[in-house]
Amino acid sequence: MKKLKLGKKTKIIALALLLISVIVIIALLSIASLRGEEQALSTYTMDLSYNDSSHSLEGREEITYINNSDNMFEKLYLHLYPNAFREGAKNQIASTSAQDNLYVNGLSYGRIDIKSVTSEEENLTYSIEGEDQNLLAVTLPCQLYPDESITFAIEFTVNLANINHRLGYGNNAINFGNFYPIVCVYEEGEGFRCDLYHSNGDPFYSECANYKVNISYPSQFTLASSGEVVSTSTEEDISTSHIKGNNIRDFCFVLSEIFTVATTSVDGITINFYGYNLDEDLQTNLTTSAKAVATFNELFGKYPYSTLNVVKTNFLYGGMEYPNLVLISDSLSQEDLAYVIVHEIAHQWWYGVVGNDQYNHAWLDEGLAEYSTLLFFENNENYNVSTRELIDNAYQNYKTFTRVYSSVNGEVDTSMDRPLSQFNTEPEYVLNTYTKGLILFDSLRDSVGDRKFFKAIKNYYKEYSFKNVKPEEFIASFIDSTGYDLENFIYSFLNGEMEIQ
Repeated sequence: MKKLKLGKKTKIIALALLLISVIVIIALLSIASLRGEEQALSTYTMDLSYNDSSHSLEGREEITYINNSDNMFEKLYLHLYPNAFREGAKNQIASTSAQDNLYVNGLSYGRIDIKSVTSEEENLTYSIEGEDQNLLAVTLPCQLYPDESITFAIEFTVNLANINHRLGYGNNAINFGNFYPIVCVYEEGEGFRCDLYHSNGDPFYSECANYKVNISYPSQFTLASSGEVVSTSTEEDISTSHIKGNNIRDFCFVLSEIFTVATTSVDGITINFYGYNLDEDLQTNLTTSAKAVATFNELFGKYPYSTLNVVKTNFLYGGMEYPNLVLISDSLSQEDLAYVIVHEIAHQWWYGVVGNDQYNHAWLDEGLAEYSTLLFFENNENYNVSTRELIDNAYQNYKTFTRVYSSVNGEVDTSMDRPLSQFNTEPEYVLNTYTKGLILFDSLRDSVGDRKFFKAIKNYYKEYSFKNVKPEEFIASFIDSTGYDLENFIYSFLNGEMEIQ
């Protein structure tokens, strides 16, 4: 057979067509991969109804759970966080010193009651387990293999305590944080992470999922929530809001009869500040919120959602973070307000988008959120907050802590990377996660220089968005971005070997 000789021009055309084909295939694979990631998200569909007379929430939750592990499941475990508030609970929900601010109207209790668990209209076997009735164990109707999914429904009632906490009703607002059964995170080699509620920190660990939520409530209330409110209708003094939240880590909402809302937009993101009717600082707080989003967009990477709600409410601590929503305590002084708003908004990046096990590795989000707050004031000098003073105070406070604890107890544990239950006091927790966390990140910045530090932060955010990160993954990410072997340096902070001078 006579061979066909290709001319130079023909070869170039053939090569170009081959290149185009490769590009098309890569693009299609990328799209398929993205679709796969979307399909791999579990879905929570909730129908909720709040009764203000009984301070209770009736709920029906349908969960489509996808097994993204390499293991087969016969049971699923779900957190029942509201049972931490019940009478007789073994673990405190706040430190002893905070009780007066927690129960402003006297002792009060709450709980969650599970009415039924079904799948395809068939009752499933379930049990309430855990040291503090903190787990719902559901026996599946069949074995759930990797990449398979199951849909099941839970009917429940949440009774609220009269309490200034994440979950409960106070004098000014009603908080619904961590109110519904949520599937425990499964870790390869560890199993389902079923850690107890604890008074230290934020004892939560969750995966991103899609949420579709309908909430009915008395129409005199204004609602602020995670996700985005698609529509609200009112009939016979009952309002119903339809909410959609895609690829978010948790869901929270707040109701109040005295909310007033100020709104602005930053980089295409709607920022709402929910204050009280007579507030005079509404615009000031909204401006701080907007500047925080703009600053962190620039320093870390774009906030991926269309809405952020900053909500003033009765809350024991300074603030608390949830996806698209942060709680800001109404007991804060004006002097502390800006700092707390910025810190909680920083958590939208560190916890909200880049997740971690907040029970066992709290420094990962708290330390970085605290240092992000410092970066905000460094980049917004009109607030007249000296970042040098913040750093000096952190060093001084930490050295005072180690000196006092050593003199009282004979020794002091300065390790950062430990479970919340292993911090003996709230100050020990705060100083080893927030304060020492700030010192760690500032020391990293000094060690590698600004250019590599901020490159590493941006790469870390991009690489782990919508995922849960472990300390070793954080360290590897910083090593890859900076080119420096930082492992021993970082671990010396985490395990307490580094002496703070």
